[in-house]
Amino acid sequence: MNDYLLDIENLQVQYVTDDGTVSAVNGIDIKLQKGKTLGLVGETGAGKTTTAMSILRLVPHPPGKIIGGTIRLDDTDIFNISEKEMERMRGNIVSMIFQDPMTALNPVITVGDQIAEAIMIHQKLNQEKANKKAEEMLELVGIPGNRRNDYPHQFSGGMKQRVIIAIALSCSPKLLIADEPTTALDVTIQAQVLELMKELKTKYEMSMILITHDLGVVAEVCDDVAIMYAGRIVEKGSLQDIFLTTKHPYTEGLFNSIPNIDNRKAELKPIKGLMSDPYNLPTGCSFADRCDYVMPICREKSPQKIFFSENHYTECHLYATDIDFKLGRHQE
Repeated sequence: MNDYLLDIENLQVQYVTDDGTVSAVNGIDIKLQKGKTLGLVGETGAGKTTTAMSILRLVPHPPGKIIGGTIRLDDTDIFNISEKEMERMRGNIVSMIFQDPMTALNPVITVGDQIAEAIMIHQKLNQEKANKKAEEMLELVGIPGNRRNDYPHQFSGGMKQRVIIAIALSCSPKLLIADEPTTALDVTIQAQVLELMKELKTKYEMSMILITHDLGVVAEVCDDVAIMYAGRIVEKGSLQDIFLTTKHPYTEGLFNSIPNIDNRKAELKPIKGLMSDPYNLPTGCSFADRCDYVMPICREKSPQKIFFSENHYTECHLYATDIDFKLGRHQE
């Protein structure tokens, strides 16, 4: 794997329900270098959290099922190891900051005990040493260590999120997955939490996947960006690639939906329509019904990856090299 800590190939995940089968992740590829941060961007239902849960092998089964693909984490094929081995990797090799700090913490256990639990399990320390480490972790995220014996309800939303970060980092993981870590926080606290995560990432030399729908957060934190839509990565590249040489119409639509602070009279241009029904994804490109550049081929055939550089690609028929193919004058 060379410099890659995480290598996902052709990951496919479905949820089988009474109403039908949800195609949540539909053959994505992700490579994450050691020490880098990847922003996973997309609207609700795009498959971002399912991708993260697949890395942790925590997709709820039933109804969820990983039906194809491979995930190599720290040079280990996680689909070919036992549950016991996977439990040892969670926390030690990969940790996750969950979306809502209000529900991620146990309300009847002190925050210190919740941090110490992970330390005792993975680092085999006794209760006294684990408690000491828990205090140190609280101090690290800006909370006085003497609050170790307080319960979650005694903390504000921002402080609860800091506690979650302390738990996630307590065993110095190589990969940190942050699932919309600032969604429930006000803007000032968001900035503090993001700055803290950047500092701790550098301190621990971690790789990070930041799941978000906020391109402003991506610009602040990420090295690379993957744009997800209907279970596919429709564009991926460096931060500069995505922000300065946008290729996919969906990525363009996301940027057009951001207010222009230099021209306050400019009207927003929202993306029309809604995401495709995951129970019944269309033939061809899932974005076709919402796309301003749709062509006949878009409704007939799924687009393939088109590379603009080694690391920047998109899945879009607009960039096919054969003009007859682009315009739909093709033969099957």
